[in-house]
Amino acid sequence: MDARTWDKAKLPSRHVSVGADRAPARAFYYAMEKTKQEIAQPFVGVVSTWNEAAPCNIALSRQAQAAKKGVTAAGGTPFEFTTITVTDGIAMGHQAMKSSLASREAIADTIELCVRGHCYDAVVGIAGCDKSLPGVMMGMVRLNVPSVFLYGGSILPGKFHGKDVTIVDVFEGVGQHAVGKMSDEELELLECSACPSAGSCGGQFTANTMACVSEVIGLALPGSAGTPAPFESRDSYARQSGEAVMELLRRGIRPRDIVTKESLRNAAVIVAASGGSTNAGLHLPAIAHEAGIKFDLHDVCKIFRETPYIADLKPGGKYVMKDLYEIGGVPVLMKVLLDGGLLDGNCMTVTGKTLKQNLKDVKIPKDQDIIYPVKKPLSKTGGVVGLKGNLAPEGAIVKIAGMERLKFSGPARVFDSEEACFAAVQARKYKDGDVLVIRYEGPKGGPGMREMLATTAALYGQGVGEKVALITDGRFSGGTRGFCIGHIGPEAAVGGPIALLKNGDIIEIDATKGTLNVKLPKKELAARAKKWRPRKTNYNAGALWKYAQLVGPAEKGAVTHPGAKAETHVYADL
Repeated sequence: MDARTWDKAKLPSRHVSVGADRAPARAFYYAMEKTKQEIAQPFVGVVSTWNEAAPCNIALSRQAQAAKKGVTAAGGTPFEFTTITVTDGIAMGHQAMKSSLASREAIADTIELCVRGHCYDAVVGIAGCDKSLPGVMMGMVRLNVPSVFLYGGSILPGKFHGKDVTIVDVFEGVGQHAVGKMSDEELELLECSACPSAGSCGGQFTANTMACVSEVIGLALPGSAGTPAPFESRDSYARQSGEAVMELLRRGIRPRDIVTKESLRNAAVIVAASGGSTNAGLHLPAIAHEAGIKFDLHDVCKIFRETPYIADLKPGGKYVMKDLYEIGGVPVLMKVLLDGGLLDGNCMTVTGKTLKQNLKDVKIPKDQDIIYPVKKPLSKTGGVVGLKGNLAPEGAIVKIAGMERLKFSGPARVFDSEEACFAAVQARKYKDGDVLVIRYEGPKGGPGMREMLATTAALYGQGVGEKVALITDGRFSGGTRGFCIGHIGPEAAVGGPIALLKNGDIIEIDATKGTLNVKLPKKELAARAKKWRPRKTNYNAGALWKYAQLVGPAEKGAVTHPGAKAETHVYADL
């Protein structure tokens, strides 16, 4: 379709490309060697979180170039830009991790600002590391211009003593090394073997969890989530994404036509069925918030509890995303769930077709043991479940995929930071049966709600992953396994019950019933609450201070603005 068939009267780019008064803006486009026809075409922002911080992101620039070719071939004019990302594997275990969750908001905010500031008509968004996936999707839904999401792809599995390994094996290796189960030489060999290519962490950790979400929620093309980052076929998906966004623009299909209560339910189903990351309990409510849909942690956890766990993926299982790709990718998992009556097939997707129509010709391979039948699951309850009780009135979340023990009771061992707990773990200053408590690590209290993979992996490496429990108002990596409970709300920084705990208090956890309690009478908790005083952090200026002032509770997705319900306009209609 050539430029003459496009009427820009209702497209945002008219503000910078149409009429005599926009001559100065057009002069800038001519300076970049855009033609008159290209200026007359729709403007498409192609955003990626490319950087050289980590392997998750280094393949994204290549894919952005392919997406731009798709936009051009379909009659649009692409404009590439990048935004930040914070890579959890590098930030983990120290103060840098406070930047991680805050980066999700920064990604959504900067995409919004760049698209608004340059009046783009549509968006192709490409993301690699954990928080960048929901951040990009949140920006798309907030702007509500036609958009297609593309995951940059997972890393290939490493090999260590003939077995597939991931970055989580390295974190657990640190724990083994601390107790003399792994030598310096072995740990070095493991760290040099675990990450052999570009791409995001290979197990069903946060990046791959949210990649599965991107397909089932309808914002990404079918099959695009599973292909590993180094494979050239990723470029084909990128080009198709550029072509698809132009078709969405022609048909007037926007993200909020796709992201509905029903598609969000589908997203929660695939997280539970795949034993995905507990971080989905934050990210799905945050995406819903951008669409003005009420869908909080409790809604997510209800679906988790009702969904069978059927995909045998790491960290709870045996396989990585590349293995899933080799049997047909995420569409195969979706097809099993759809045929089992667990997905709503009527949801619209970026293909312009429904989920059911997209999956019509997908075949479920028989000679595989990665995805189990819905009627013969790995477990009847989803891989992630929610908890509530007098210690978590606003809820909490735990990943039970691969766990045998679902109940735990023991004395609290209280720490007011992750560093303090990690030091105690490395020094083996705990006992089997203890419940380690890490508090003041919530969204406000951290600030930034750090992940605790360094600590949880060290416990697992020491061989006590299910012999001790760990609870926190912070959160966990998608790679965490063991009896680890996060997102406890209200958080300690606002005086939640977790702030009132003392060493020796008996904590009772029941993941079957969905409860988390401390054995204390109400009067004792009330007396402690009267004595409690807020704590100050060392972050009293800058971005993390600003984040702490704005961020809401984990229960609602730890969001920082009022969301679509407070809108008086949608950007796409300006």
